[in-house]
Parts: sequence; structure tokens; C-alpha cells
Amino acid sequence: MDHKNETLPWMKLSVKSLFTGYLLVIGIGILMAVLQILLTHGMADGKFGVSVDDIVYSYHGNKNSSKIESKLNGSMKDKASSLERATLIRWARDGAKREEWESKIKPIVDQKCIMCHSAIPGLQSFQTYEEIAKTAKTDKGASVDSLTRVSHIHLFGIAFIFIFVGYIFSFAQGLSEKFKAIVIFIPFAFLIIDISSWWITTIYPSFAWFTIIGGFGYMSAFAIMWFVSMYQMWILPKKLSKR
Repeated sequence: MDHKNETLPWMKLSVKSLFTGYLLVIGIGILMAVLQILLTHGMADGKFGVSVDDIVYSYHGNKNSSKIESKLNGSMKDKASSLERATLIRWARDGAKREEWESKIKPIVDQKCIMCHSAIPGLQSFQTYEEIAKTAKTDKGASVDSLTRVSHIHLFGIAFIFIFVGYIFSFAQGLSEKFKAIVIFIPFAFLIIDISSWWITTIYPSFAWFTIIGGFGYMSAFAIMWFVSMYQMWILPKKLSKR
């Protein structure tokens, strides 16, 4: 058997096409995931870009504020006017009085919030007073229910992504098996660190750093595997053929 044909530069065109299509789609998916994080968790402190404060507010909560106030000053800031946001925040700070719901608050919610907070799975419904009043209480961070749901989705989904990215990278030429093994294992290790840090941050906010470290770790490994694989499939063969 010609083992040279088992490495990325010398694989059949059809296999390269399969691997390349997958890497391109996953690469775009990763970019969309990063953008989604920047527009949600990255706006938790009201400023664009992911920071430790964003992680703390998202998972540990903001004990000096309500969830609705944190969101209106953060990721939902552009979804309502300054007057509308001030009205909702003042209502939450005053104890979310039921007598103000129908005449003062519900019209704003129906116009600016309900199109998402009644149709998108995973978002809390704002169709009734009881539902939105829960968000006017002190922000205690992520609930066990939401953490369980998001954790299992991330663990299963991201693990499947890295199984196939790692499989493609395992055919890379000119790299030691030890180096490839380490790079392939890194995303799984840092994924566990990332997800675990969500849970621990709900109790100890200083662990928010591990969320950033975990995400940086597996994203760095993904970048290495993606670029090495694409380079060896399409650029390296041309350089080798000129020798």
C-alpha cells in the first residue's frame, strides 16, 4: 500500500472535495457563532466585545439589577427607544406593579418584544404579566434549567464538529503523530473547561476567566487544524510538484 496516498496532499480529488466542503461550511458556522456571542453575551455589560464582566453578568448575574434592566442596557439596548427602555427599567425598579402592566408596559412589550419572546424557542415568553414580572426580579444569573439545556447542546454539537475536523487533520503530512494527537485532543479538553466554568461562575464569578480560556483554547485548535488541512490539500501539492 502506498501510504503517501493516505496524507492530505495526495488524496483523491473527490475526497479533497468532500473534506473542503465540510471545512468551509464549518468555518462559516464558527464565524456566525462568534458573531452571535458578540451580539448576545458580548453585550451583557452594554459594551461591544466579550469581557469578563459579560461572562459574570451572563452566568452569575448582576445582584444590583434585574435581568430585564441588564438586558435593556446590554444586548437588547437597540431594540427599543431610550424612553421605552427607561419606562421598562423604572417599572422593574418600582417592583413591577401589576396595575401599570395593561396601560403602560404591555403596549411597549407588544410592539418591541413579543415578536421574539413568544415565537423563538429558548427565549422566555413575555405574553403575560406573570412571565415578564419574573425578569424584573434581581438578576440571579443563568438558571439550572437553562444551563442544562445549553450545556448538553454545546457538548454534543461541538464534539461532533471536532470529531470530523480532527479526523481530516489526522491525515496531515510532515507533522509528528504526537503533535497531531495533542492538537486533536485540545478542543475536547478546553470544551469541558468552557462548559464547567459556566456552572462554577454562577457561584464563583472569578471563574469567568476560564470561560474565556476554554473558548480561546478550542478556537485556536480549530484554526490550526482548519488552515493546515486546507493548505495541505490545495497549496502544498503544487509546491511539491515543482520540486
